[in-house]
Amino acid sequence: MGKNTDMARAKARRLKGMIKEADGIALDNERMKAEGRREQAEARREEARARAARSASHG
Repeated sequence: MGKNTDMARAKARRLKGMIKEADGIALDNERMKAEGRREQAEARREEARARAARSASHG
């Protein structure tokens, strides 16, 4: 998979986590809020890996 594709997937996953967290807030659902925050954190790690891979290939 390409580095740009990895970054796009990670950003989409982060957005999904944001939406899930917002839904949890609106529904007063702690579990949904926590899942959303977890997805966002995982996506940020994926974005960092994609950025590192991209910078390594350009170095």
